[in-house]
Amino acid sequence: MINIERRDKIDIITFTIKSINALVTEELKEEINGALQNGSTRVVLSLKNVEYIDSSGFGCLLSIMRTARNNYCLLKLAAPEPAVLKVLNTLNLNTVFEIFEDVDECVRSMR
Repeated sequence: MINIERRDKIDIITFTIKSINALVTEELKEEINGALQNGSTRVVLSLKNVEYIDSSGFGCLLSIMRTARNNYCLLKLAAPEPAVLKVLNTLNLNTVFEIFEDVDECVRSMR
């Protein structure tokens, strides 16, 4: 469900799925939390090509953020699709997550 690329000591997590919903949140949380607990200190979650996130998916993202903070990890979101960005803003999650238009810009902000 995810791919992890390492660039300049920053883990970039991309999704291989188009929807983050109740059917995948538990497995997704386990995969990403496993990466966070393995010593990553800077992580970018790229939402490129994720076309839909339901309420359980947003809950999953918040849980991942909590795990990141508990493990002293900086976590940022990058490249959300317009529909996903609109919902992130509507839910005021842009006050919880730093959100960047693209992955490169997000990586630069972590240096």
